[in-house]
Amino acid sequence: MTMKRSQKPIPDHLSDFLDWLDIEKGLASKSQENYSRFLNKFINWLKDNNLGDLKPHQLSPAHIWKYRVYLSRNTKRPLKKSTQNYYLIALRSLLNYFAERDILSLPAEKVKLARNEDERPVRLLSLEQLDKLFSAPNISKVSGLRDRAILELFFSTGMRIAELVSLNREQIKTKPDTDTKELELSIKGKGGRIRTVYISDRALYWLRKYLETRTDNERALFINYRGRKGADRRLTPRAIEKNFKKYIIATGLPLIATPHVMRHTFATDLLNQGVDLRILQAFLGHKSILATQIYTHVTNKKLREIHKKFHSGRRLKT
Repeated sequence: MTMKRSQKPIPDHLSDFLDWLDIEKGLASKSQENYSRFLNKFINWLKDNNLGDLKPHQLSPAHIWKYRVYLSRNTKRPLKKSTQNYYLIALRSLLNYFAERDILSLPAEKVKLARNEDERPVRLLSLEQLDKLFSAPNISKVSGLRDRAILELFFSTGMRIAELVSLNREQIKTKPDTDTKELELSIKGKGGRIRTVYISDRALYWLRKYLETRTDNERALFINYRGRKGADRRLTPRAIEKNFKKYIIATGLPLIATPHVMRHTFATDLLNQGVDLRILQAFLGHKSILATQIYTHVTNKKLREIHKKFHSGRRLKT
């Protein structure tokens, strides 16, 4: 299909772009607000540089470069590389919108992201540390059995904490099937996106042991045993974080460990077993592969070790 030149200046496309994010991409209202805020910086930059009438087909790599320099040096407060990338990713999305609407403009890949050398490393727990953490709850108490099930579920699925607390009892079969011991669930994740998570035999064992103790009629899968009578007993993210920290301290594990570190550990474990990055993206529910690529830095060291150990170059005579 032939691309057409829009007669509307770039700033006049913002409203239609936000509608596209809503209808075509299904982004939550908060995400739409963020994109609007990030793109408004670009639009204001255009206007400040007498480019407010610039049309999509007139946008050049030189404009993109000058905007990147502005983000890097000319803002009132220096922006971190990661923050600069938020603005650049929003601009990429606008260019993708133009492409989908057959509006002539630069390809999105012409917007290069800032290299972030100071990016924080992904924090992980080793298998030995996981063993310590899993053994920390007192499973002779129903609350300890609940917490053991929560820890196992975090590692088995890589769920975000908000996704885990939203689970309901009816989603977990209390008795195992004759043909399978594992379980898969459809959950609604970030941005309202539906994905499938897989619960291992090990995690399902602890979930069922916990559910065997439940005699209440609460719908929530995980409940608070100290709540007021008649109050909503669904366990909150804050309560899970508090309990998690308690077990971290009790086992002497690093205080940097959080429920989200379990998600990082789940992801890195799969990568280390050879899982493709695109498949990992689906497991984690990431909208963009860029979000998943943070884990490749973690596996690079292991790849170097494998190359050093197995590459045949060291056996050459000359």
